[in-house]
Amino acid sequence: MSNATPIQGHYDTSSVFVAVIGRPNVGKSSLTNLLVGEKVAIVTQKPQTTRSRITGIITKGPVQYVLMDTPGIHAARNKLDARMTQTAAASLKDVDVTLMLFEPEGEFTDAELRMVAALQKGGPAVAVINKVDLLNSLTKLEARRRQIEEFGCFDKVLTVSAKDGTGCDELFAVLKPYGNEGPHYFDDEAFTDMPEKELVAELVREKALLFMRDEIPHGIAVVVERFKERPDKDLIDIDVDIYCERKSHKGMIIGKGGQMLKKIGSAARADIEELLGVKVNLQCWVKVREDWRDSEQQLNNLGFAKP
Repeated sequence: MSNATPIQGHYDTSSVFVAVIGRPNVGKSSLTNLLVGEKVAIVTQKPQTTRSRITGIITKGPVQYVLMDTPGIHAARNKLDARMTQTAAASLKDVDVTLMLFEPEGEFTDAELRMVAALQKGGPAVAVINKVDLLNSLTKLEARRRQIEEFGCFDKVLTVSAKDGTGCDELFAVLKPYGNEGPHYFDDEAFTDMPEKELVAELVREKALLFMRDEIPHGIAVVVERFKERPDKDLIDIDVDIYCERKSHKGMIIGKGGQMLKKIGSAARADIEELLGVKVNLQCWVKVREDWRDSEQQLNNLGFAKP
């Protein structure tokens, strides 16, 4: 529970709401998971893994940090992509500070430059150069730092590694002053505001992304249709529908003799049991909804609400 105590009109606690933004695969979800200490966002090497705004919560004594991991910034190829981009943009309006992650080297994308332009118009922001564990040249790192400083919209430019945790303690210290005095918005023990059913669906989708060929997983949506604890034993029955856009994709997801679906389900079940701390009976079903990513009605039905 929150330990906020009013003292002569003031609180001895504060909260910092942080939007975590950046290009696809820059490490937003990896950093969020590392800072939270729990898996709240799925992580794969494929771009566009995060589809909705995911909240990670970290309480360090009197300060509660609320991280909003957003979809990667990229050009929209369908209506789902457009909603993802809108979600990322909307996140900037609801926070105390924006954390923008950058690659340690390489050209800035057009989408990155558009987001920087939005930050230049208002709202405090901190830049984070991620993946510094991949660099073996301080000269390159300093050159990158100068490039980002020249944008003129970042209060600080930090360096971190979401892989090994380098720089994370400094990150909390930098974010702390942006907080607002008042009671914590979430219980101090909470690590996310996502319902368990959404976390389960994300874990199943993660395994599909890991095991399937490049394009098919991006046409997959996962919905938990049943989530029921058995009264007579320590077991949860979970039924999951995996939606794809083509009949041919359905066959690939199921695999020869059902092997691919079994592989996805088995790996997801292990993570779900670790998340819930209880044995799980997971049943996965594959269904076709043609071109759902370009249908406003289907997006609404599958839970991809407009921001």
